[in-house]
Order: sequence, then structure tokens, then C-alpha cells
Amino acid sequence: MRMNRTILLTILLLIIQTAILPWLIPSAWSDRLLPHMPFVMTVFVALFGGRYKAFFFGLGFGLAEDILFYGELLGTYGFALALVGYLIGLAGERKNHLLSFMLLAVGVGSVVMDTIVYFVYKLFQLTSLTYAFALYWQIVPTLLLHVGFALLLYLPVRKWLAKAGAGEESSAS
Repeated sequence: MRMNRTILLTILLLIIQTAILPWLIPSAWSDRLLPHMPFVMTVFVALFGGRYKAFFFGLGFGLAEDILFYGELLGTYGFALALVGYLIGLAGERKNHLLSFMLLAVGVGSVVMDTIVYFVYKLFQLTSLTYAFALYWQIVPTLLLHVGFALLLYLPVRKWLAKAGAGEESSAS
């Protein structure tokens, strides 16, 4: 797997998330949509690279998002993204990388990640929203954004990572 280039691509996506997406998201939706492009790349790394790479990939980019965006409580997104990356990598070990499985992994992973973040924030009393309202107001719209972004990136990233994974397997033999 081309991990160094994948990390550089994800850094570029993080810059796009920071610099361009706030201009594209309407102001009425800015508090509803919480795009996490490194999350989608973590799912791809989990499916094509394995659970351990996804764990460290998610931990690194989750901590980067914590430092860049969410200064109230550092480590929440790092923990959530690492855990979700590991679990998706564990589920993806059966090597079924169909589009439907990837979209299901992104959808379930998005809900799990945002739920973990919600309950950690609720534990430390950083939010006063109920879970039902947070699910309706932020988690589901963010889920739809993540699934759409993953659908957009599926073919290029699959070719990129699957080719790199096949190259590593043939060189390891």
C-alpha cells in the first residue's frame, strides 16, 4: 500500500476540508454538516490496508482534527477515528470490497464515530443536546455527506490502493 502518498493525499483533503468546504456549505447548514474527509480515507485504508494501519492512520488524523478544529477536548476525534478504523478493518478482513460493503462501512462508521464523540462530549458536559436531536440535526446529515464523498472517491482510491496492495503482496512473495 502506498501509505506515504495516501498520507499526503489525506493531508491535501484535510486542507480542502479546512479551506474550501466552508465556502461551499451554505451558512444555514454550517452547524449541521461536519465533514471529516480523513474519516473516509481511514475507511479506505481499513478496507485495503488492514486494521492496524487504519488504527494508526485514524489516530493520527483524528488528533490532527482535534488540534485544528476542536480545542475544547483533545483526543476525542483521535480516539473515535482510531476505534472506527480498527473495527472497519476487522470487518473488512474477509476481503469483500464491493461498493455496497464500502458504503455500509462508511455509513455505520460515520454514525459510530459521531455517536462516540457525542457521548464523550455529553460525559464532560460540553453539549446539552439530546441524542435524538443530535442524531437528527448533525449525525444523519453528516452521514449522507460522508457516503456521497465516499461514492465520489470510490473508483480512484480503490484503483490506487488495490494496485498498491497487490504490488506489496507480489513483492513479499
